[in-house]
Amino acid sequence: MADERNGSPRNEPRVHALGDSLSGTNLERAGDHNQRVTLQAVRAAGAPITRADIADLTGLTAPAIANITKRLLNDGMILKAGRQLGGRGQPATKLVVNPDGAFSIGLNIDRDHIAIVALDFVGQVRARVCREVHFAMPQDVIAFFKAEVDKIVSSRAIDIDRLIGIGIGIPDDLGRVPVTNRPDAYEIWSTVDVASLVADALMVPVPVYVENDAAAASIGEMQFGHGLQTRSFIYTIISAGLGGGLVIDGHYYRGADGRSGEIGFLPVKDENGQTRPLEDMVSLYALYEYLGQAGFRVSTPDELEHLPQLAIDRVEAWLDRAADLLFEPLLVMNCAINPEAHFIGGRLPARFIEQLCTRINARMATMGDRIKSIAPVKRAELAVDAAARGAGILPFNDRFLPIREALMKTN
Repeated sequence: MADERNGSPRNEPRVHALGDSLSGTNLERAGDHNQRVTLQAVRAAGAPITRADIADLTGLTAPAIANITKRLLNDGMILKAGRQLGGRGQPATKLVVNPDGAFSIGLNIDRDHIAIVALDFVGQVRARVCREVHFAMPQDVIAFFKAEVDKIVSSRAIDIDRLIGIGIGIPDDLGRVPVTNRPDAYEIWSTVDVASLVADALMVPVPVYVENDAAAASIGEMQFGHGLQTRSFIYTIISAGLGGGLVIDGHYYRGADGRSGEIGFLPVKDENGQTRPLEDMVSLYALYEYLGQAGFRVSTPDELEHLPQLAIDRVEAWLDRAADLLFEPLLVMNCAINPEAHFIGGRLPARFIEQLCTRINARMATMGDRIKSIAPVKRAELAVDAAARGAGILPFNDRFLPIREALMKTN
């Protein structure tokens, strides 16, 4: 097959294209994977669970579960939570995840804000701080990050000795995508190694993980949100821009270039018939612009929560337009992926996300006679601070949670 870039034959070995379908495993990796699966079973139960129930859920043998849970107890990752009374024999010990077993910090950098969250091992936010600032420069972001993390550590909101990593959620091409009022100097983000900047600002040496903000939000929803009950879903995030991700059979699907579910740059027509990227019409910046055209100056999500009725009417008109514009892309993805659900998250206020979902579902319902399987559109559980919380989950994902990459021998 010819290479489209230079017309020359591709010398790539055929087996390379098969990817992880040829990736093997070994006993060491299988053991790690089984421990991850066991820990996930305890966490996903949402209530104290016995070893016998874990064995039923995972398909692992009782002796294997006994050995794994003993290690997890010794490591402080799970706790005993009483005994299950009734039935024959010795009352069974019940187990729960230890919230203090591990901690992480998530940082979301976007064109309109910087958000930091400190998470415990059940995904709860132990500390949160957000600065509403448009087009913050790298030095400002790092100074803010260092100052606030120092405060979080000093307050003992988390145990610094159990901090396992920092996750960063940041839009792709942050410094390149043209948006209204973006200063020319903002292009510096295209040359910055944000992971190194953050690592240098930390008091302790821990891994730093960087992910597209939409991917981070999708992974967070998969591991700590609706994904615990939904194995395949589409995730759409509405922030300063518009992005998305795909989770298929319980695994985040990156796509060829890590941009699965990315719909923000799809071309659509505006009211004047001009072609524009979808995120220019459906995003927080698009909503601010829409309100500004009617004389309402708004620049933060909090201001959207305190609008006069005339502005609310304008928002509802924008939600109608957004539902119309999202309908076809979401319908196409629904037919292509056949997911169980479609979740919408991001910094758009919750009540507006709920109204947007209602509008999209109503449009989807009109296709019922022709398309037999249409996934419901719902607000994501991690809708608020989705990218920051998703970023904070990246260290957990790498160290403790079941992911396909943890089982494979190949990188």
